[in-house]
Amino acid sequence: MSTLITRIAGWAQRQMPKREELEHNRWIGPFARRPELWRFTRRSVPRGVAVGLLVGIFALIPGIQIIGAALLCVPSRGNIPLAAMMTFLSMPLTTPFILLGSAAIGNGLGFHVDLATVRQMMSEGASLKEWTYWFLSDAAPGVVTGLFVISVVAASIGYLIASFSWSWWIRHKRKLAQERLAQPELPE
Repeated sequence: MSTLITRIAGWAQRQMPKREELEHNRWIGPFARRPELWRFTRRSVPRGVAVGLLVGIFALIPGIQIIGAALLCVPSRGNIPLAAMMTFLSMPLTTPFILLGSAAIGNGLGFHVDLATVRQMMSEGASLKEWTYWFLSDAAPGVVTGLFVISVVAASIGYLIASFSWSWWIRHKRKLAQERLAQPELPE
């Protein structure tokens, strides 16, 4: 398991653009000049995961998610690359389920959301125009409230999972280092 995690971490590190490369970009340059937003530390990793999930689920607009996550990472000192990656959890495959869940939560909180219309639109493959009309109807307050609840809960759970995973990873690395130091050297 640990070799798989090590391989994934190595692959991600090789594929991500370097901070020095991003400093020359007109839009990203000001963020790239702040190295604390790009480091993988005990505090920045869970913050980046939480910000990415919060914005990724609540915003649901693909281009705005990454920009919003990067902007929210600045005051929260979260890791920008992780926040950007976490926004991809709300992709076209998961978005209908997120909307249906948020409508159900909004309905449960007392807002009137016609769930039968939502199910019918999902089964018929409604167009973006039909979804927009439905969303701008009286269902909007319930869906927005449900999106807020889902995004806050997902961000909280993501923060805890990332925090515990980071702690486990550091303990695991220290244990391996101690085992290497404890092994006697063989004479040559």
